[in-house]
Amino acid sequence: MKVIDYILASDYSKYLIITGRSLLTYAIFKALNYIIILITTKWIKRSKTRFMFHQGLNIILNLFCIVIIFLLWLPYLKNVMTIISFISAGITIAIRDIILNLFAGFYIKTKKPFKLEDRISIDGITGDVVLINNLSFKILEVGDRIKGEQSSGLIINIPNSYVFSKTLKNYNTAFKYIWDEIIIRIKIDADLEKNKKEILKIINSNETVTEIPKKMKKEIKQATVDYRLYYNHLDPIIYTKVNENHVELSLRFLTHPKKTRIIEDYLWTNILKKYKSNKIDLYVD
Repeated sequence: MKVIDYILASDYSKYLIITGRSLLTYAIFKALNYIIILITTKWIKRSKTRFMFHQGLNIILNLFCIVIIFLLWLPYLKNVMTIISFISAGITIAIRDIILNLFAGFYIKTKKPFKLEDRISIDGITGDVVLINNLSFKILEVGDRIKGEQSSGLIINIPNSYVFSKTLKNYNTAFKYIWDEIIIRIKIDADLEKNKKEILKIINSNETVTEIPKKMKKEIKQATVDYRLYYNHLDPIIYTKVNENHVELSLRFLTHPKKTRIIEDYLWTNILKKYKSNKIDLYVD
């Protein structure tokens, strides 16, 4: 304790001055950040470009601020380190979660397990990434597959350290399309080939769905550089299964995660139309 008392007694006024300068430096950089954002908001019209610029600006100004404050404290680091050596253990325990989140934030920004606008699922929460900070990231929550994974309007804050401790699913890793499947029940004695043909006509009449296999082939070719991936069939396909007193036709097709509900609505609307015109023999309890 005598060492600490001596240091504080001899350099107390100097520490006050340097602390004041550090706070002033921080305030100046914050004001500069605010002014630049205010000016560029009027110039940059695209919201995504504006958002990315502001994020980059924030990182750059923060780095400059840290460097300048470090240089201000450099002549006093020897004494400061002497004080820190007495309390470092306690601080480490108190801020271990913050340190872990900072390391995880660095990992996210360098290794990119996900990026802005990716749809991810982590710790049972699914949503689109809308912000990545040094300590946490935010996602716009969506419902489950049954509800078409549409936005709930809730923004959820998740600690960066979750990427180390929780299972992470990224809908956009390697390629941005996923497999979706709907089950259509038809009568046990129905003409199987006729019904399959009518259902395939419906799915293949949707331009969004029919264009995806072509795009998927290109994405798979690029993804095989980093991943051991292969698909033998990318076009819509129907699998058949007999279930008690009816037949289940599983229509499997590629879709964009954010357009799943729209595609399913299109399919069921047209299936019902063909059912009413006796072209598809739906099984109804």
